[in-house]
This record gives sequence, C-alpha cells and structure tokens, in this order.
Amino acid sequence: MATDEGFTADQTASATTALRAELGLPAQRFPTETFVGMISDEIEAMRAAGKTDDDISAILRERCAIAIDAATLARYYANADERRQPPSE
Repeated sequence: MATDEGFTADQTASATTALRAELGLPAQRFPTETFVGMISDEIEAMRAAGKTDDDISAILRERCAIAIDAATLARYYANADERRQPPSE
C-alpha cells in the first residue's frame, strides 16, 4: 500500500529501472535539455547557496559520473516560470 508521504526520486528511478529491465527494455535516456530542466530546481537552490555552475558541474561529474559542463547547465537551465508551465501538447 502506498503511503501518503509519496515516493522519493530515487524510489521512482529504481522502480522505472526495475520494471523496464523486467520487460527487457533499455534504460530510459533523456536529452541533455530535458535532463537539465529536470534538475533546474536543484540548480537554482545550489546557486542560491553560493555554488557556481562550475561547482555544480563538478558535483555531477564526481558524485554521479555525469559529464556536463557549466556552459551546458547555463544554456538549458529552466527558470521557475519555465518549470511551472504545463507541457505543450
């Protein structure tokens, strides 16, 4: 039974990975623009905490093995208004 607390991003990713593997499907991949949009809330919080895009890029590389440079983060960063818009159909 699901709890009212919801599920973490890690739980969601783990479930997606497990179900896709069970179906014999490859890992789901996102274009760079989509990925950066998905983490833009965290980028905004890191910037507010005084971190630069170079700092964020280093964290992603060192802790997540994701090679994405500061210029790419800046290019695809979605501001709060862009993140709150409903998807286009």
